[in-house]
Amino acid sequence: MSSGSLTPFQWRLLEVLNGFEPPWTLTGGGALVGVHLKHRVTRDLDLFWHGLDQLGSLPAEVRRRLAGQDLDVSQIQTAPAFARFRVSDGVEVCLIDLVADSVATVDPPLRVQVGGVSISVDSPYEILVNKLCALLGRSELRDLEDVQVLLESGESLERALVDAPQKDGGFSPLTLAWTLRGLQPVVMARAAGWTEEKAADLGKFKDELIQRLLAASDPDTGT
Repeated sequence: MSSGSLTPFQWRLLEVLNGFEPPWTLTGGGALVGVHLKHRVTRDLDLFWHGLDQLGSLPAEVRRRLAGQDLDVSQIQTAPAFARFRVSDGVEVCLIDLVADSVATVDPPLRVQVGGVSISVDSPYEILVNKLCALLGRSELRDLEDVQVLLESGESLERALVDAPQKDGGFSPLTLAWTLRGLQPVVMARAAGWTEEKAADLGKFKDELIQRLLAASDPDTGT
């Protein structure tokens, strides 16, 4: 896997937005890239307010803080529980997603230092469960790649398959296996400019993951 990290601009955005009450938690690719695995790059930051069902005035405060740093800020999506901002310093662009997440976490967040401030970050296991659920609803290379690297780092697929239905009532290993059958990671990876080796590796992982999901769906395996 290629190495990656958050950019200085992305770290700056996290510092600017630190200190909300209630606090947000960094999750998704931003947490994996910036804190846990550093296996790729990302162009967005996902800030989740665990335990909230609506964002309320939080997007307005986020916009106020960012604009106060002489950044170009535009809100490109909005809903009661979701908001997306496009933020630029004139050189780099970052998307910031704000999410009110009323579904309980299956693993507690961690605290990490960012410069001189401490922020909440979802654990790798929490992100694995979320990524498995995400694969049911969208066909994104980054989700499959993240699951691959999380499992290679030692996270438990079997445990995650037990916890995933707490996040998505429609989740099951068999449903995910069926969904993955229609995913063409090699074709998608080639279109995205990945090397043939990396594309083939992800395709092989998809096939292996389907087999593990089918085994977990078979009561005779005892899983």
